[in-house]
Amino acid sequence: MTDTLEPDDAGIAKAAGLLGAGQLVAFPTETVYGLGADARSDLAVAKVYEAKGRPSFNPLIVHLPDLAAVEAIAIVGPNARALAGAFWPGPLTLVLPLRADAGISPLVSAGLTTVAVRVPEHALAQRLLRAFGGPVAAPSANPSGRVSPTRASHVLEGLSGRIAAVLDGGPCAVGLESTIVLPDPDPVLLRPGGLPLEALEAALGGPLGMGGDADKPTSPGQLMSHYAPAAGVRLEATQARVGEILVGFGPVKGALTLSESGDLVEAAAHLFQTLREADRLAGPGGHIAFAPVPETGLGRAINDRLRRAAAPRP
Repeated sequence: MTDTLEPDDAGIAKAAGLLGAGQLVAFPTETVYGLGADARSDLAVAKVYEAKGRPSFNPLIVHLPDLAAVEAIAIVGPNARALAGAFWPGPLTLVLPLRADAGISPLVSAGLTTVAVRVPEHALAQRLLRAFGGPVAAPSANPSGRVSPTRASHVLEGLSGRIAAVLDGGPCAVGLESTIVLPDPDPVLLRPGGLPLEALEAALGGPLGMGGDADKPTSPGQLMSHYAPAAGVRLEATQARVGEILVGFGPVKGALTLSESGDLVEAAAHLFQTLREADRLAGPGGHIAFAPVPETGLGRAINDRLRRAAAPRP
């Protein structure tokens, strides 16, 4: 059985103890729920790949409580330091050179010489990281390739019986995974996410390059078929076809909507919950259609997730 832990001192202490014993614990961040494991333990990290059915060539994000803890395992260059100062704690992951004495399991970085690191803003995540006292590898707490979880109930739908516990912190506020950047020497956006590109470029004083390889991921979140419901997905729809569940946005009305007012922050927060609900309404062999979303601000990350949800399944 998978325990559901309350977001209090007792729940945090039990979650930290389970992590210390090499078990898997799902916990909330401001983006989505992560599936936590001791990043120093080969066995614990291997359990993450097993529980999720995740390809072993797809690296994981290490969660840490502050910049000092990041510097203990990775080399922080000038652009990385500028971005960390502007956006940590928050929904930003940086891909940094891994220190030789970091003590991180090579399974975390999938054998690369870099490591993806993040300092989450969520108060409960911060309390858990400090109670545990070590680096926590934590991809999204869902079966690999499926819709990311923004509530404890979503975690249990996909992973109940496969993990030790989920720390219930309620719904996630941002609702999209973190933005991933390779900051130095020349900053490159590897995955759009909960921090808009425009904010990053303003902090750096210049444009970011675009990167990422679906065949040979250099960071999490680059696989082409990802965030996928059971139903088929069609994009840029203005009306439903026969047998489709239309998810609207702004002026396009549907059975469900990401945001009636066309608010991208609201749409981001609702994306994965709405995708799950549309999948339930569509039923076996069903289809979902999504209204157009602007390719600006958080819309860039929303569209990235929708394109991956609609990609051909492996």
